[in-house]
Amino acid sequence: MTTTRSYRCAVACQACRQRKVRCSLAVTGKPCIGCTQDRAECIVVPKQRKKIKKSRQPVISHHDPGPMQDSYSIDHLPSDHVSNPVIEPSTFQNGPGEADPIRRQTYSILAGDSGEGEMRNGIDVGAPLLEKSQDIGITPICAADEGDIENEERRGFEIATAALGQSRRNGQVPFYSGGQTGPTYALDICSPEKSLPRHFLIPSHSCSTLSDADRSYLQAKGVLTLPSAKSCESLLRAYLHHVHPIMPVIEVDRILEYQHNGRLHEYNTLLLWSIFLAAVNFISPEVYEQEGYKSRKEMKATMYSRAKGMDKVVLIQSSLLMGFWISKHDEYLQPWYWTGTAINLCQMLGLHRNPDSSKPNCAVTDRQRCLWRRLWWTSFYRDRWLGMSFGRPLRINLIDCDMPMPTATDLLIDVVGLHEKTSHGFLPSDLSKLASYWVTLIELSKQLGAVIAMNYQSQRSKPTIQQFEHLESEILQCALPSQYESGLANPARFHLFHVHLHYQALLICLYRPYGSETPIDLDTAEQDDWQHRMCLKAGDAASKTNDIFHSLVEDGLLVFAGPMTPSLLVPAMQTHLLFYKSPDSLTKRLRLHKLEMCMLIMEELQKIYNVASIYRGIFFKAMQQICPSYRTGMSSSDQAIISVPTKLLGSVSAFANITEQETDSLGEFMGSLLDETSIFKFWETWNSM
Repeated sequence: MTTTRSYRCAVACQACRQRKVRCSLAVTGKPCIGCTQDRAECIVVPKQRKKIKKSRQPVISHHDPGPMQDSYSIDHLPSDHVSNPVIEPSTFQNGPGEADPIRRQTYSILAGDSGEGEMRNGIDVGAPLLEKSQDIGITPICAADEGDIENEERRGFEIATAALGQSRRNGQVPFYSGGQTGPTYALDICSPEKSLPRHFLIPSHSCSTLSDADRSYLQAKGVLTLPSAKSCESLLRAYLHHVHPIMPVIEVDRILEYQHNGRLHEYNTLLLWSIFLAAVNFISPEVYEQEGYKSRKEMKATMYSRAKGMDKVVLIQSSLLMGFWISKHDEYLQPWYWTGTAINLCQMLGLHRNPDSSKPNCAVTDRQRCLWRRLWWTSFYRDRWLGMSFGRPLRINLIDCDMPMPTATDLLIDVVGLHEKTSHGFLPSDLSKLASYWVTLIELSKQLGAVIAMNYQSQRSKPTIQQFEHLESEILQCALPSQYESGLANPARFHLFHVHLHYQALLICLYRPYGSETPIDLDTAEQDDWQHRMCLKAGDAASKTNDIFHSLVEDGLLVFAGPMTPSLLVPAMQTHLLFYKSPDSLTKRLRLHKLEMCMLIMEELQKIYNVASIYRGIFFKAMQQICPSYRTGMSSSDQAIISVPTKLLGSVSAFANITEQETDSLGEFMGSLLDETSIFKFWETWNSM
């Protein structure tokens, strides 16, 4: 079913409803932004709550449980929603029945009449059913919520509020702010006196429902059919005796509580199958024979196949593509998870190594070589840039890798021999150019890894001036395509600009730490001048980022933005926010204009990418902390995208009129959010200005 995105919030004041514009009431509270700007009273009319009728239409399923003859089975799987919380299969698990008190509504994946009964060839003989399982390891999307930009922005606002210790809501989900390159660096810029925690809890917004089609598929795969109660007890006992002592990865008290209360069928299904898989090695023959298997191997194979695909290359491809998924429901770090899965599979298959390292490998075709290079270096590209975006450690160490660098031919080999009509109908006309741009991105990714290793690793040593200049020289020598290349179709022009956005983000990562640091062997007399030059270079890269986005907007190319695009804007926004510390009023206003332009770009990107809403909420909170009277940046009425630069040039913000007292509080707040692990440690430079 196709869902339509909505860009208006259900909660709106009377004036915004009459004007039919989006109201910021849900995010900023009363008064909303529109009424504040109009200097009008913000009147909110309470909305009548509609009663929701629940219809129970059970889905009857009869299937042969296969080799598991004595098993729990699912007779009734109604598709209605009930209010039960979801327990995610993570190291931090909520207890049964612990619901988020402020959650709109949560749903269990499976619901039905509780009861006890064991199915033997379809006949109830007395074992509990797996029909109330809240934890099947699947978290579908609540379509009604996905189009609500106000709530997406509020997600970023909640993260920022929790980081500052100002949250009024109880957090359930562990959150790590991202070390030195995480998105919440915008908050670190704002407080020089106190160190913010890097780990904190944020409210959960998970909403789990399971469609009839998904439920039927899982039934057919046997995922919802557990072994008999006696076999489950034997498997759990074997696990706790033989596996848990050497690999204590689960919370024993939780699973034993479920077992003791006869609710093992409500435990996380994915995790439960994993436990059983590990335990099969230690059960007696009577157990697997009772379940209809001839050996432990057969039983393990069945359990393993129930939740996994078998083609490893397909799994790598799927994992990389799944990394494009970002949701506001505690899943904005899903790209990090899926990329890690792809990297693990690549390394497991040896795609990080050259298949021809010792001699030409006749068993590998040229087509396979090209595919393997693409898979490995795409995983590498995602590893580097997601590490920068989320402030996470790099997973790939190139010292362990000797897979040759990719070439444009690796990408083009698949289209050789295609019929011209097919090629023209489905492939971009500039594919050869796009292939060369991709190779350039891989080169920039290698340099980014070197920058992160030199500037941001927690156990790093300070570089020498020679090491810094050598890396800077390599980066400056990167061959970039000309921004003024003619004859390109619009998609290719966007990708050309996208390469330059990566390059400017790379330069910012290189220069910004050295506003407060210096190479270990730099002469003391030269330090101030050297640091000042690093500041100028970082600021120049941030300004060029704005210029590139300006060009994208003016040329109508922002519609081609991908899920990685918002993250490429963040380093520039952090730099603009940091440079707002300048004592010069004109510099402050210019940086504010550039930051507000970035906020407008994020507002446009958030219509497609939830992560842009998160970033925008974080920066809005940071701007509010700098100047409490600032209220123009959050959920304003829709802007015509082509008018972004023009409006910015003439915009007047609360920042332009902040008082001296507010400037003093700005310095205090910005400093307290910067500690030794902040992204770009620049504060000492400004304190000395």
